Amino acid sequence: MISLIVAHDRNRVIGYENKMPWHLPGELQYFKEQTMGKPMIMGRKTFDSIGRPLPGRRNIVITRNANYQVEGVEVATSLEEALKLAGNEEEIMIIGGEQIFKLALPIADRLYITHIEHDFNGDTFFPIYGNQWILVSKSDPIETPNAYSYTYCIYERNQ
Repeated sequence: MISLIVAHDRNRVIGYENKMPWHLPGELQYFKEQTMGKPMIMGRKTFDSIGRPLPGRRNIVITRNANYQVEGVEVATSLEEALKLAGNEEEIMIIGGEQIFKLALPIADRLYITHIEHDFNGDTFFPIYGNQWILVSKSDPIETPNAYSYTYCIYERNQ
């Protein structure tokens, strides 16, 4: 199964100047819980914004630079190559960024989306996803002091 995991605001903003425009510790914990033990595929800019391989997961980075090397990271030059590296795992997590999400959305089976109830300035967006997705799980809104409310949703492709 190929899954995309993302947090976005009301306008599908996912980033600004190669960073997330919010700091929500609970959402980061949710990301960790959903991705732990699974292969994660990401673009090089996303990896650079994280700054290091995330422990407990295979970190597969897509880059056009075939000579790119970082300890603890597997490198692919295309989404197809990255999926082959991930192998026949039960669930492969695509974690961004914008270009990788655009490539992966047409072949994804599941979307883990954290909807953040706020409008942020952004220069990076999650692609439009339409009525081919069915909501299968939705958390109650999570309110945090001095932050923004957000909701965890899981969508599956409408077969």
